[in-house]
Amino acid sequence: MGTFIMIAQLLIGLSILVGLHELGHLLAAKMFGIKVEKFSIGFGPKIVGFKYKETEYVIAPIFLGGYVKIAGIIDESMDTEHLKAEPEPWEYRAKPAWQRLIVMMGGIIVNVITGIIVFICLTFFYGERYTPAQDLKDGIVVGPIGKEIGLKTGDKLIKVNGEKVQKFGEFRSKIITQRNSTYTVERDGKEITLKIPNNLLNKLVSMKAGNQLFLARSRYDVGAVEKGKGAAEAGIQKGDKIIAVNGQPTELFDQLSEVLKKNSGKKVEVTIEREGKTQEFKGVAVDTSGRLGFQVNSLLPEKRETFSLGASISKGTFDAFNVVVQQVQVFGRIFKSDASASKSLSGPIGIAKFFGTEWIAERFWRLVGLLSMVLAFMNFLPIPALDGGHVMFLTYEIVSGRPPADRFLIISQNIGMILLIGLMAFAIINDILKVI
Repeated sequence: MGTFIMIAQLLIGLSILVGLHELGHLLAAKMFGIKVEKFSIGFGPKIVGFKYKETEYVIAPIFLGGYVKIAGIIDESMDTEHLKAEPEPWEYRAKPAWQRLIVMMGGIIVNVITGIIVFICLTFFYGERYTPAQDLKDGIVVGPIGKEIGLKTGDKLIKVNGEKVQKFGEFRSKIITQRNSTYTVERDGKEITLKIPNNLLNKLVSMKAGNQLFLARSRYDVGAVEKGKGAAEAGIQKGDKIIAVNGQPTELFDQLSEVLKKNSGKKVEVTIEREGKTQEFKGVAVDTSGRLGFQVNSLLPEKRETFSLGASISKGTFDAFNVVVQQVQVFGRIFKSDASASKSLSGPIGIAKFFGTEWIAERFWRLVGLLSMVLAFMNFLPIPALDGGHVMFLTYEIVSGRPPADRFLIISQNIGMILLIGLMAFAIINDILKVI
């Protein structure tokens, strides 16, 4: 069921974004009296559709994109015989370059507007939740990648790149977007500066990396207790604090995990705190996966900020464009060989994983907003067959006063389409290799 929910969210999210993107092209074309023959969400044969005036509206089975078929547009689908005929007044190629430029920019503009609106709404309705960096008194739990750069469990992160940060998540995000980064940590009462190698990005962007850099060290108490498991059988209750297992301190979750992992499949002595009093339970069964059988309720400090409508408009717009800024920064690092394209690139499987196996409205819309801005950025790249390729050629026409040769345009679009199909195939295969 979880996989179905994950795939459904991906398809719904892509359908919304693709539909709105193509709608941008359609509305711009119709605004200038250009005939639009077909509007399709998805690729492949028609599942359902209808015709309104001169345009056929279609839903197709492959929800990894969509298209509008605009009459007279010079692309990989136009036959050379049609090019020899004089353009009809309702054809794309009959219109002045500035109008054609707006038609090609229509999808990108709508995606940017969509992203901004989504981020504004998220800010206004949900505010912003984060873990305050200064409130993490117990430091961090370090994973394998963190150990490589010299971090140790219990370190307290103070600065990244010489600056203090307000939000704990920035300790990770800033080293992804910035080169030659450093961490300043407090260890045993002393401040230590650790240099982060630029090629660490290669491991951080890997789907297999997960949270292997570090996590906030968290105190906890017992959440829901599973029937028939060791905790329930012993009498451990929701709200209890497990302070020791076999006499070893377990007030921090990483301490508990480590002790239970060492005692997988065995019985242990558990000391808990309940309503200010301590109790001991002997012979508590640990299952083979190192669990007592309860959900963990993290006591990690969290701050929630709310915003007025005016502040939401300002912050939401900033957050939307910041997605593009971060994309450019990561692209720059890829070109500088800090990370390989294969590890940085995610296809549909990788994107679906971000949606998760349960429906959480805030997460869904945050990803839709993020993907809308990413889609706008990617489409603006000057690659033939993408909107940005058309924009590049139209800009040349406006500046030089003459269009590129039709044959050159068709060959360029064909090459661009081959590259895009190859890139999509590579992304899908790359996704599969990452998870097997």
